[in-house]
Amino acid sequence: MTALDAYGYDTHEVLNQAPALSDYDAFAADPALGRILDAFDAGWFREQASVVGGHVGSQRVQDLARQANRSLPELRTHDRWGRRVDQIEFHPAWHELMGLAMRDEFHSLCWTRPRSGAQVARAAVSYLWNQGENGICCPLGMTYSAIPVLQRDPARWAEFGQLITSSEYDGRPLPAAQKRGGTVGMAMTEKQGGSDLRQTQTVATRNADGTYSLTGHKWFFSVPHSDVFLTLARTEEGVSCFVVPGWLPDGSRNRLQIQRLKDKCGNKSNASSEVEFRGVIAHLIGEPGHGIRAGLEMNHYTRLDFAVGSAGLMRHALAQAAHHTAHRRAFQKALIDQPIMTNVIADLALEVEASAWLAFRFVHALDREGESETEKLIGRIGAPIAKYWNCKRATPVVVEALECHGGNGFIEDHLMARLYREAPLNGIWEGTGNVVCLDVLRSIRRYPDCVPALLDELRAARGSDPRYDAFLAELETDLVDVLRHEHLARRFVERMALGLSASLLIRNAPHAVADAFVASRLAGGWSGHFGSVPVGADLQAIARRAVPVPN
Repeated sequence: MTALDAYGYDTHEVLNQAPALSDYDAFAADPALGRILDAFDAGWFREQASVVGGHVGSQRVQDLARQANRSLPELRTHDRWGRRVDQIEFHPAWHELMGLAMRDEFHSLCWTRPRSGAQVARAAVSYLWNQGENGICCPLGMTYSAIPVLQRDPARWAEFGQLITSSEYDGRPLPAAQKRGGTVGMAMTEKQGGSDLRQTQTVATRNADGTYSLTGHKWFFSVPHSDVFLTLARTEEGVSCFVVPGWLPDGSRNRLQIQRLKDKCGNKSNASSEVEFRGVIAHLIGEPGHGIRAGLEMNHYTRLDFAVGSAGLMRHALAQAAHHTAHRRAFQKALIDQPIMTNVIADLALEVEASAWLAFRFVHALDREGESETEKLIGRIGAPIAKYWNCKRATPVVVEALECHGGNGFIEDHLMARLYREAPLNGIWEGTGNVVCLDVLRSIRRYPDCVPALLDELRAARGSDPRYDAFLAELETDLVDVLRHEHLARRFVERMALGLSASLLIRNAPHAVADAFVASRLAGGWSGHFGSVPVGADLQAIARRAVPVPN
């Protein structure tokens, strides 16, 4: 050790602290994602995925994410002359992050490059950017899910299509016709209804020119500064869907007043708001009285994106924990080589890899639903299963990954604190756990053929592992009368998620990963916590496989 000057700057030498995980390729560092792209017809996207992985793993993006979450968006209702403006001011870091993610076609890739595996490729961008900054994923995910709805209305698509599929970001508060690129928001939730969209109270009044004026209140509206947004309002026929431009033809703001920005627990860089519609000018889209159907269609896309996003969030937490424990030493060993910690990291890695396969399997179904009725049925029931399970598992994964850092993970200087606040959110957006599980039961009632389609998916792995076969036999028995026991919906959906995850790992992942997952999750006694993979698993190989390697 270098001798210290009694009056020098340093009082001690800093030892045994893990270096920051930065400037690495988040795609190349993820052993599962490349296999997923190859398995689901998106191997052609590998090179571009590595470019995106380099973006989100860079020190630059980490710095921008920290700045965007420290300097939060601020609402300006009026300008200095007293005119109503309803503008949101963001730190420049937010705008730069949006520009990078839009350049990576987070919001549009599958719609502008329609080819086999395009939905999976776009989902890979979402999965990776959820390891960069979660706060920008909301506006881009909403834009992605709104595009197919807007495409069905020729007039609205002619007005906004080129704008919202552009890979250029333009954050200026201007009418759409003056911008190079734009985003789509959604304003569905009202305080009296929550997930029950039938309780929508906003009223739509038809105007002489064929437009409508909307009057009402929306309780949660993320990204209210969007260039265009979709909302629900009540006409004589019932709840209907409307397209609302952010600006009117004369260049003035549409009649929307932002009441306040929500002070959320997490997702701080993203502006979520409460708004009043004061005669907002809107265009009906779809049939009057059938707006909930359009809302549910968008929900299908956004729910899948939340399943993917939660998998990405978990992967980010795992990467941080594996990196830290590989560099931190205790009792003459790296933490990751201490037997109990080896089990914890390996167990986390199993959870994360399974979550990625589960989410991407149903994105793959979305890619193929136009050519296969079976895939359409699998996707219909599988999307809410993946959404429920991945969003539920994100919180315990992040908590365990945070604990791997000790006290360092619980301070705001470390991004683990940000991930901790972020983890529960996807389980709330687009339907809480109960609502999503009820949607699984609703799919079974409305589309009975989705059950045999899903069973065929599960049976594809039958005969590979007797423990899996025993689990599958029990699951098939449970399916017989699941609809008669609504109060057990969560248990059923959880078991379906575990079975599907195991099936996918058995067929696609390394044997050591699949074997350990089946042994720990399906063979009995699983607590849901981490570090309990039983004897016989190759824990060291699984744990070390999770450690990212910087460029």
